[in-house]
Amino acid sequence: MTNTPEHKPLKHKPLKHKPLKHKLGNANRKVVVSLSVTALAMLGLGFASKPLYDAFCRVTGYGGTTRVAENISTQILERQIKVRFDANVASDLGWTFKPDDVAMTVKLGQNALAYYTARNDSDTAIVGTASYNVTPIKAAPYFSKIECFCFTEQKLEPGEQVAMPVLFFVDPEMHKNWRLDEIKTITLSYTFHKVDAPTKNANTSVQRQAQLEKLEAIERKANNKPTQQIKTPVVERQDKQDTQGRG
Repeated sequence: MTNTPEHKPLKHKPLKHKPLKHKLGNANRKVVVSLSVTALAMLGLGFASKPLYDAFCRVTGYGGTTRVAENISTQILERQIKVRFDANVASDLGWTFKPDDVAMTVKLGQNALAYYTARNDSDTAIVGTASYNVTPIKAAPYFSKIECFCFTEQKLEPGEQVAMPVLFFVDPEMHKNWRLDEIKTITLSYTFHKVDAPTKNANTSVQRQAQLEKLEAIERKANNKPTQQIKTPVVERQDKQDTQGRG
């Protein structure tokens, strides 16, 4: 009788599976690390690119920041908007700051010039700078400032009072957005803060006067207003002397 060789059953090594809990733990750690690195990078970028962020807000109107227009408006529509002017000062500034007019009504696309007045109520020179925003926020992209006094250091001597103009228009494109038909009033708000470490480039009365004359000239030209004539002052003493000499 032939003996059949016995076949030993094959032994399979059991597969080693990592516990599911362990896998999830590793995955979660990787996600947390990735998010932490991303957050820190964004935070660092935010501090490093503050000027870029401000520029972005000015161009897009993000966060209630008005847009900065490069040119005056050339199209005027009949639709009217009431623009309110608001003024605030930080408690440590020592200034009085207010709009000359609480509000004005303008047409869409109309180039308008508004004035604020600032006065240094202290007995020392103070440098301040203004931030601004527009409400309602959804109207901010359509409120375009051509030029104003914001984000520029302003130096006021003790007791000095100055006019601070802002040249603006409400973009006619606003009329194409039916979601903004409900907006009848826009508020432009400025807040002045004290500059603790001012630079040497802070605006003084000379720069402010030049800016005032520049903006008034732009507004007159844009709205076809006649140029103001400067009267020649009469020198009375000289006239009397001439009369006596001719007598």
